[in-house]
Amino acid sequence: MISVGIDVSKEKSTVCILKPYGEIVSKPFEISHSSEDFKLLDNLLKRLDGEIKIVMEATGIYHLPVVLYFVELGYFVSVINPYGMKKYAKNTSIRLAKTDKLDSITIANYGLEKWDKLEAFKQDDSVYEELKLLGRRYRAYMELHVKALLELTHMLDYTMPGIKREFKAWDERYNKDKLSDFVERFWHYDLITSMSLEEFITEYNSWAKEKEYQPSNSKAVKIYELATAGIPTLSSSIPSTKMLMLEAISSLRAINNSLNEILTRMKKLAKTLPEYPVVREMGGVGDVLAPKLIAEIGDIRKLHSSKALIACAGIDPPPFQSGQFIGTQRRISKRGSATLRKVGYEVMRMLTCHNEPKDNAVYLYIKKKENEGKNKKQAKIAGLNKFLRIYYARVSEVYNTE
Repeated sequence: MISVGIDVSKEKSTVCILKPYGEIVSKPFEISHSSEDFKLLDNLLKRLDGEIKIVMEATGIYHLPVVLYFVELGYFVSVINPYGMKKYAKNTSIRLAKTDKLDSITIANYGLEKWDKLEAFKQDDSVYEELKLLGRRYRAYMELHVKALLELTHMLDYTMPGIKREFKAWDERYNKDKLSDFVERFWHYDLITSMSLEEFITEYNSWAKEKEYQPSNSKAVKIYELATAGIPTLSSSIPSTKMLMLEAISSLRAINNSLNEILTRMKKLAKTLPEYPVVREMGGVGDVLAPKLIAEIGDIRKLHSSKALIACAGIDPPPFQSGQFIGTQRRISKRGSATLRKVGYEVMRMLTCHNEPKDNAVYLYIKKKENEGKNKKQAKIAGLNKFLRIYYARVSEVYNTE
């Protein structure tokens, strides 16, 4: 038994090699993430006698070069959940000191203690890997989208207070942003009030047809009333006003276009997977949510049960029992993918806000929980639990029948 503990960081790692009973094969030493240093470590391991297992902690993407290199060479590599490693380190250290060298020793000791329970790293199918990467980038760009929208909203408070409530922002289904389109044409209330009501109605309907929106006299009247009653705090006569408004719109559109390109690619990839038709037919799941859901869950075959999928989402209430007491009012753990919870909750929201078939099991379960006194959020989380169980069963059946 030879445990190789690797504490991974950006561009370098610290390696410690141990045998049972604390026998040190190699004291902690550093290697860079280069083929030359990886070959040196490989040559060192080949000179050792005994079964070798390489253990490391998951670190986002930094551990991937190390994992993939040694998996391709045929080594047993196990990637440990950071939370589990943190709990182990806390239980085995009194002073709670932390350095890269000490971490590599702790990881190596973990490998020896959990030797028979270590699970070999399994690389997902390339489609799932790409979907996962796209999903991560989509979330990153969505954070930028929110910031850019806030910047535009901030500018609108100066030039067109109250206008944002009248228009929907970016629609990811069609890559349309009615708010930005309107503000690009009418970037200040002064442009609206400089026209008569009849002129603005004509102008508004002409703009709506040009941008492929629904013309509406009543909407035009409401906007005109807002413009006449509103008090802009930034004058349209200042040269920078128009420039700042158009720059805010340009930044928001650039991010929206990136989001649309990523989502389009995710849809194309998801449709190549055998489970896509099954997932797409589930209540509350549309063309946008289906690829997001599959990207977050990944290959269902890597999970041993529906309980594992629920744990991945972090919506499993951990049991609590002591003596004669058994806790029944438990909160969800939230020790899982926050993004999966968000996507799943969006599915539940879509399920309940649309006219779903009354025989939908998840929909009926949510209504049952609401009737039992649960608030709407709690009922949706309970519905998501049931939804994931059904998801696991249906997708597993797809692969079992292949």
